[in-house]
Amino acid sequence: MEIISYNCPPSGNVIVKKSSNLCQFKTHKILCTGIDFRSGFCGYAISNQLLSNNLDHGKGSSSLDALEGLKSANSKKVLSGNYDGYVIGGEEEAGSISSDRESIPKVLIPGLPDESNGESGAPISSGFWELKPKFNVHYDKAGCENVSSPAVLFLPGFGVGTFHYEKQLEDLGRDYRVWAIDFLGQGMSLPFENPTPSSKERRTTEGKDRAWGLGDEAEPWASELVYSMDLWQDQVCNFIEQVIREPVYTVGNSLGGFVAVYFAACNPHLVKGVTLLNATPFWGFLPNPVRSPRLARIFPWAGTFPLPESVRKLLEVVWQKISDPESIAEVLKQVYADHSTNVDIVFSRILETTQHPAAAASFASIMFAPQGQLSFRESLSRCKMNNVPICLMYGKEDPWVKPVWGLQVKKQMPEAPYYEISPAGHCPHDEVPEVVNYLIRGWIKNLESQGSVALPLLDDTESSIQDSIARDLEFVREGSKKSVNVRLYGSKFSLWSEIGSYIKSRFGKLQVKSS
Repeated sequence: MEIISYNCPPSGNVIVKKSSNLCQFKTHKILCTGIDFRSGFCGYAISNQLLSNNLDHGKGSSSLDALEGLKSANSKKVLSGNYDGYVIGGEEEAGSISSDRESIPKVLIPGLPDESNGESGAPISSGFWELKPKFNVHYDKAGCENVSSPAVLFLPGFGVGTFHYEKQLEDLGRDYRVWAIDFLGQGMSLPFENPTPSSKERRTTEGKDRAWGLGDEAEPWASELVYSMDLWQDQVCNFIEQVIREPVYTVGNSLGGFVAVYFAACNPHLVKGVTLLNATPFWGFLPNPVRSPRLARIFPWAGTFPLPESVRKLLEVVWQKISDPESIAEVLKQVYADHSTNVDIVFSRILETTQHPAAAASFASIMFAPQGQLSFRESLSRCKMNNVPICLMYGKEDPWVKPVWGLQVKKQMPEAPYYEISPAGHCPHDEVPEVVNYLIRGWIKNLESQGSVALPLLDDTESSIQDSIARDLEFVREGSKKSVNVRLYGSKFSLWSEIGSYIKSRFGKLQVKSS
């Protein structure tokens, strides 16, 4: 057993309150079946074993109350509550774990900009960029006055958008020029016209509030539209060339991680480095028509417009389920390891996106889009061949892209620094932004200085490590001290040796206790 959060009550007594609230858990272990990514909003669901206990339920969240009008009158409030902490196991187990961690060095890192202390984050501005007629891309930017600083581009996960990186733009925008974009078909990059209007809709304004994309004939601009990996790679390429206009550091979470490494593989001259935040290692089920043309012809539909009648019927059932506020809340509850994290803004923005008339058909196009021309592994190989620097940051408690996937990348890219963050789930940049921002800053400084500045967690005298080191990173959030464990795996790291060391240490402790 291990502690997956912190800040237990000072008395040491575990106070548990049972509730029907969706954000609370009973005191026993809860085994949840894996939720398919077609029912979620942040990426692929590989498997999930949710093992967490709730302690000391605090005051409720209020911002979700305003969302009640978006649902029918019998809607329930689906997210509320702040938590002082939660652990797996009883006091005896937690105590033994605490003693195991006493020897881990602590490092104090900066928190996010705190306005109460006179600190101000970088102002964020938003805009739209026209990729081509009818294809407007929404983006946020910060720090553009830092003209001599590196450019950083953030790529979001599935179902979210630029809002998921506000904590990065406000903080890192103080040092760098930072952008975040919404992928076409997601966030605020949804079309502003119906790609398949009916003849009646062409003549009148009637039908504006109906679901778009469900007509029988596609408009000329949407005749070849499909929200695919190749479209997003092309979108990123054009955005960098036309808006940023120089090579960038890309940072991608989940789906955004795959797009980041895929883009770097195809355009190494536009990339200075890639940071993967719990990157999903695969995307799409149908074969790519360029890579496998004969096999692709077997499938009657591959995400284009208009949607076939059979898909429309299926979409009507599926969309009603996944766009329901309770379903969105359930997904967020899974992917955030620390349930004290305020996800009100993320929840409301996801829910807002589902209200767009083009959201349902765009979702169907994404789900049935073909794979990219390169697999995740092939993309990594090309990055390695072209000497594109890669940095890996993975939340250890991710129930979807579990640590084994990150370690597979580490095995393929042994020289890439791999930071395992705990407690943190599928979206560490939003859950522990202080830690992720600290690591991103340090990695960029290491590359910009050509190695004269050490990687985060290393001493100035160390250029690299062979095995692994661990540090507890401490920071202040809203007046309280927080601590997160980060382990850096070196170039010679072996998963089997790590398991062996763990067993050996445990066996040694058992011997000491028995004597």
